[in-house]
Amino acid sequence: MPLPLTVLQLLAIDLGTETLPAIALGREPAEPGLMNRPPRRRSEGVIQGAMLARAWGVLGGVSAALVLGAFFGTLLLGRWHPGAATGPGSALHHTWQQATTMTFLGIVVCQIGTAFAARTHTASLRAIGVTSNRLLLWGIAFEIVFAAVIVLVPPFRAVFGTAPPEPAQLVLLVPFPFVVWGVDEMWRWRRRRARTRSRTTLPGG
Repeated sequence: MPLPLTVLQLLAIDLGTETLPAIALGREPAEPGLMNRPPRRRSEGVIQGAMLARAWGVLGGVSAALVLGAFFGTLLLGRWHPGAATGPGSALHHTWQQATTMTFLGIVVCQIGTAFAARTHTASLRAIGVTSNRLLLWGIAFEIVFAAVIVLVPPFRAVFGTAPPEPAQLVLLVPFPFVVWGVDEMWRWRRRRARTRSRTTLPGG
């Protein structure tokens, strides 16, 4: 089974595409309705089970499924089969490079959906507005340009081992951020609904 991402591509994500959006999220204002919630218990930790379920199960799980689907789809369309050689000089080496590039680009576009979703804990994106965090928009623009340079500029392609995907493959990536954000939006809607129900069941609610 070939690796879906090379070491340098992974570093390009960790140290390149993720950096500015992460900084921008750190500057995100408090979400609407925060002061209407009861204070947290003293024994409640910063990292909670619901937070991990959202990060790993919802955002991470959906992103992983989409990205791996793009990776294996690219390999299979290139007539790859388990055990087939994909190293330098093999007939499938270019196909594998395209597949890892799809993984790289898939993670980048899923980061965009995750960034918009992570702006709030429970409130909807409509409540805060898409363009209210200008720093995040600049960070997303930077990561798109950074990823394009790695995939399209020949010297960078040689270093990072990428290969430009076909136009149809790039079109496949377009829905990824909307799927990631949409699933998380439903998750947050259910949490808001559950919180509203718990309030109405309290004495005097």
